[in-house]
Amino acid sequence: MTAGIDLGHPQAQAIRSDEDVVRVRQLVRGVAVAVKLSLVDQTKVVTAASELARNTLVYGGGGTVEVATVDNGRRRGVRIVFADSGPGIPDLDLAFTDGYTTGGGLGLGLSGARRLVDEFEIETSPETGTRITVTKWSR
Repeated sequence: MTAGIDLGHPQAQAIRSDEDVVRVRQLVRGVAVAVKLSLVDQTKVVTAASELARNTLVYGGGGTVEVATVDNGRRRGVRIVFADSGPGIPDLDLAFTDGYTTGGGLGLGLSGARRLVDEFEIETSPETGTRITVTKWSR
């Protein structure tokens, strides 16, 4: 247990308000520190998490986040899963276009968030909403 972070279990949280977005950033930073990511990598993963949490709130109508530590035998990292039951992303190619934003976030968009992490997976449909999984590994 480091700084209130239980490294053995994923930490889950609802995203329903601006205050929840702040809590997501704090949770991600705490886990990133606990797994000893560099300050630069902490900043990258917190920035990506902030953008994705804001998107979950604004475009997905709210949802959940789960933050967990991962270990591949050589490195440790942070895995974050954002999920919502919103309308999905109608045009992924457009959503991943550099500079594309519909407003309200940091202006990074999905493409910016994807560049800040090491692994980025997205599943989206109007029937199930959107699920984005990102991972940042220690160097």
